[in-house]
This record gives sequence, structure tokens and C-alpha cells, in this order.
Amino acid sequence: MPSNTRPDQQHFVAPLEETPLVAIDKVKAEGKPTNLWTDAWRDLKGRPMFWISAVLILIVVVVALFPGLFTQVPPNNNCQLANSNGAPTDGHPLGFTKQGCDIYSRIIHGTSTSLAVGLIVTFIIAVLGIAFGAFAGFYGGWVDSVLSRLGDIFFSIPYILAAVVIMSVLSQYANVWVISLAIGIFAWPATARVLRAEILRVKNADFVMAATALGVSRFRILLRHVLPNSLAPVIVITTISLASAIVAEATLSFLGVGLPSTTMSWGNDISAAQFDLRTAPQTLILPSIALSITVLSFIMLGEVVRDALDPKARARR
Repeated sequence: MPSNTRPDQQHFVAPLEETPLVAIDKVKAEGKPTNLWTDAWRDLKGRPMFWISAVLILIVVVVALFPGLFTQVPPNNNCQLANSNGAPTDGHPLGFTKQGCDIYSRIIHGTSTSLAVGLIVTFIIAVLGIAFGAFAGFYGGWVDSVLSRLGDIFFSIPYILAAVVIMSVLSQYANVWVISLAIGIFAWPATARVLRAEILRVKNADFVMAATALGVSRFRILLRHVLPNSLAPVIVITTISLASAIVAEATLSFLGVGLPSTTMSWGNDISAAQFDLRTAPQTLILPSIALSITVLSFIMLGEVVRDALDPKARARR
């Protein structure tokens, strides 16, 4: 049998002390195991945009829950026409509306209405989107066909247009719940599509096959294994949907088919001030700034969360 070496060939082996193990040869056994959410949180902690958006959202939530901490002036009961479009005075830092109401007080008390509509709409979108997307993606077949076609029907209808029609018909019943249902019942298909695509990817994973081999029911596999591992993109799109819902409420109120004019709302204040833009621009600009900051905060949060949950986006930074 031929040999691969010559008899006169010498072999040299370096002493162990001259060839110590380098870092690449060592196995890292210490430290806690990481997962998607742990890595995302570590990334978020180092992003200034996350902390800026989180602080702004926290301020908006506190203002909505406790408006009395920020102003003692009633938003409607202390209006005097003598102060119509008046400049700021002591106790009224932002001036007055055309009806002589305090602009600052109306902005503070209008926060709760806009945020409430945003949260209710987001809840409706999440429930309908997760239910339709999860069942369509996991069970497939005729279930997927029926639910997907139903989602396509709703997706083809612009939810702002649908909300305008619904609020026009139900104008005498207009309140926070009605306008939230009018927006949310037509705005869920995007969430369902995103979740369906994610579940189609996750349901072929090895841990799903292992659960199936162990005899776990399909519905339990969906709830305990597939759905929790598919919610990352849904959280991102839900955060952005909250901002869109706040804008939708303001748009409907501005068009006159949203909340009643007696309800505290940034959209109502912007609508009432549109004719005084040249003579008293502060009555329109200041509520618009409050609306823009709130919407921008949620959009910024959604953007940074999306990047944090995407390993490829983290690797590019």
C-alpha cells in the first residue's frame, strides 16, 4: 500500500506553549442565550430615536389620562367672545379661539379623544387582522381562499372613504366608539396580509414539525408555537396603524363627518380654525402641531422597532 510520505521526510510539531488557543478556538459557554426579542431590546436601548419617541408618547399618554395636571381652565365653559382670537395672556399661554376659548386647554383636553380613537381602532385592527391572517396562513386550502378573498374585498375599499359614508349615515350617533368602528372595520386587511405571509414562513419550521410529530393539535400549535413567532411584523404595523388612526379621526372631523363639534378633538379645532388662517393662524397651527408631534412619535417608534426586529437591518448599521 503506497505511503503518502517519504521515509526520510521529517515532521515537526510545535510545543503547546508556543501555540496557545486563540479566541476563535474557544467555545463561549457563559452568558444567557439570546433570542429575537432580547437582541431587539439591546438594539433599541442604543437608538436615540427610540428614547425620543418613547418619551413623547409617554407625555401624550399622561396628558390624555390626567389633563387636570396641565391646566385648570375649562375648555368650553369659560369661553368669552371678548377674547375672540386674542393673544396670549396670563393663564392662557397660547391665546384664544374665535369663540374666545383657551387654545391650550382645548389642546390638552383634546388629547384624550384623539388617543382613545387611535387605541380603539388599533385594537380592532389587531383582533381582525390577527384572526384572519393566522387562520388563512396556517390552515391554507379553502380556508385561505375564502379569508383571503374577503380580505381583498375590504382592502379594495379605502377606509377613509368607507368611514365618511358610515359617519354620514350614522351622524346622529357619532361618538368615539362609532368613529373607531367606522375606521377599524375597513383598515385591518393590511395587518392580515402581513401576518399571513409571516405564518406561511414560520409554519414550516422544525419546531412546528416536532410538535406535529408529538401529536399536538393544529390549533394548539398555531396558538403556542406559530403565532408567537410571527407577531414581530404585526407589532410594527400596529404601531404605525395607531398613528394612521389618529390622522383618520382628525381628517373625518375636519371634513365635518367625524365627532360632533361639541367634542374636544384636534380635528374639530383645526376645522373650526380653517377660515381664520390669515387673521389668527395660531388657532389652526397649534392644534396641528400637537397632532403632528403625536403622529410622528408613533411613526418613529414603529420605524425603530421595525429595524430592531430585523436582523439584516441591525447588521447593516
